[in-house]
Amino acid sequence: MTAAIILTVALALLAVFQLALALGAPLGHLAWGGAHRVLPAKLRIGSLVSIVIYALIVVIALDRAGVVDVVPDPVSTVGMWVVFGYFLLGIPLNAISRSRPERFTMTPIVTALAVLSLLVALS
Repeated sequence: MTAAIILTVALALLAVFQLALALGAPLGHLAWGGAHRVLPAKLRIGSLVSIVIYALIVVIALDRAGVVDVVPDPVSTVGMWVVFGYFLLGIPLNAISRSRPERFTMTPIVTALAVLSLLVALS
């Protein structure tokens, strides 16, 4: 359960970051390839979609950990493995970003998210 709670807090913080990007904060060098200081409209929409994805991941993780009972057990079991794969794929994608700030900030974050999601999936 601890890993699920930490994962939830981390995703909540990332959701705040994505909301700031969507609202025009000049933090674009840390996301979406780092090519824009302020994100263009399409990437701002992408940031909003990311928030929805984070919320779905939180529901799956908390359900898998037994904190809530929202989805059938097979859905949360398989769902957490999909989440782990999603974060695992994010590690090399962030590591090869052209943006140095994104590489050095987001690669460790997504690595931690992968580890946490693995722990939840194994629980």
